[in-house]
Amino acid sequence: MKTWLAAQWQCEQQNQAYVMVSIVALQGSSPRGVGSKIIVTENNQFDSIGGGHLEYKAIAQARQMLSHGGKTQMIDYPLGASLGQCCGGKVSLMFEIFSTIKLPVVVFGAGHVGRALVPLLAQLPVQVTWVDGRYDMLPKQLPSGVVGVHEEHPQDHLVDCLAGSCYLIMTHHHGLDLALTQAVLNRADASYLGVIGSATKGRKFRQRLAVKGYSKEDIDHLNCPMGKEGIRGKQPMEVAIAIAAKVMDLYQNSKLTSDKTATIGGSANLTKESLEYV
Repeated sequence: MKTWLAAQWQCEQQNQAYVMVSIVALQGSSPRGVGSKIIVTENNQFDSIGGGHLEYKAIAQARQMLSHGGKTQMIDYPLGASLGQCCGGKVSLMFEIFSTIKLPVVVFGAGHVGRALVPLLAQLPVQVTWVDGRYDMLPKQLPSGVVGVHEEHPQDHLVDCLAGSCYLIMTHHHGLDLALTQAVLNRADASYLGVIGSATKGRKFRQRLAVKGYSKEDIDHLNCPMGKEGIRGKQPMEVAIAIAAKVMDLYQNSKLTSDKTATIGGSANLTKESLEYV
């Protein structure tokens, strides 16, 4: 069984909503003491607050919060016949819901712009994955919260990406940029697809995608040059600021729900619950 701390880390890494249930006060006897915790997701629970009917009721309450929404709350449970105990007293449980989903941002490429951009993104409320195919390019010390991935063929990483991801493509090779662009379009569930480069590069990519049979609707989702309009400059940090500003626009202005998703070429069923980027 995973400890609650390991389960919490896993939920955060997987962008999964969860409720943390903690024993905050206790009168009478109980299998677990104050500070014991359990992590509850839609389909699983991790660690324990003592088992039995108390834990069963706590899990049911947590799942109701995940399904219908709710705020942090504390509930007192009498340790009586209703919980299969006869010692009297009560246990106080705190329910903390973590249902805000961070925008997943996948950066391909650890060149000059990537190295300027990722530390900026790490300071924003987004989930950053940094991918490069070269062993010696990703820094040994990554910004806090950033997941680094070495993938010899970076397009293979697309199978592990979350629906609704924002893709920022800036590798060292135009052919790889194009291959990644095609892989993202083939997924048909991105919230944003940006490729670094000039207007000329963007025009050539659109022409090549058309030759490969992609529809105009699909091709129109390609942003090359990428970044927030109106921010000019060619220095790596100037380009990085423009891209980071665009990411800010995405998570500040976009809401993903089960019946309205921001996707390329179709809709994505992310979860049963409504998801909101904040």
